[in-house]
Amino acid sequence: MKLATQDKPFFPVPLGEKLKAVRRLGFDTFEIDGRVLVENLSEVKTAIKESGVPVETVCGGYRGWIGDFDQEKRATAIAEITRILQALAEINGRGIVVPAAWGMFSKRLPPLVPPRSEEEDREVLLDSLAKLNRVALATGTLIYLEPLNRYEDHMLNTLAAAGALIKAGNFAGVKLTADLFHMNIEEAGIERSIHEAKALLGHVHIADSHRYEPGTGHLDFVPIFKALKDSGYQGQMAFECRVLGEPAAEAYRRSVAFIRACLQEAGF
Repeated sequence: MKLATQDKPFFPVPLGEKLKAVRRLGFDTFEIDGRVLVENLSEVKTAIKESGVPVETVCGGYRGWIGDFDQEKRATAIAEITRILQALAEINGRGIVVPAAWGMFSKRLPPLVPPRSEEEDREVLLDSLAKLNRVALATGTLIYLEPLNRYEDHMLNTLAAAGALIKAGNFAGVKLTADLFHMNIEEAGIERSIHEAKALLGHVHIADSHRYEPGTGHLDFVPIFKALKDSGYQGQMAFECRVLGEPAAEAYRRSVAFIRACLQEAGF
């Protein structure tokens, strides 16, 4: 099982040194910001070659959302994600994590009623995903659609909801991201939801119950990893978390060791 990490404030700034630090901490690959990839593509290629650490996935780094209320912002998101996928294909990357939106609206916070109906949300997301699905197929990459918790997005909160959208559009270039932090809030049973979504599962984000590094909260990772193993999951797992311990680099290294032990116990 490959482990990936996103960037951290305590990583070196030069990309080549950053990727070497990623390897020293026990990770196999790096999940890069989309804007960093597009604006520094040549440097990224050199860093990958010199460090031997691949950059396989992208998270963030574009403006707007695929479910944006503002049509111009939605068009911007689609255009910038397209450029990211094109750049990702040049480094033999896998795909980009894409939520419907983040921080745009929550039905759990005032004013409680969104400016668009659920059916209108669905139509907008299907349209955006259809456009990006074509790009993903043309570039040999994937869109990893990510459900977020109810306080961060009002449109897609569970694997089942996001999976139903993928099936409705018959999108071969779109898979699911299972984020354990969001699932801890939204899914009635994390393991059951993983089993039910196994055919569409393409990417996993890991963090503990409080969004800090795994091993510092109350999530039980072993049964979750067993569910992934039993479901035939063969993708990677990317750490998406803050770091609570000090010194941060050592705390992060301990978390990687903790997760590898959990993976081994789960049968990976």
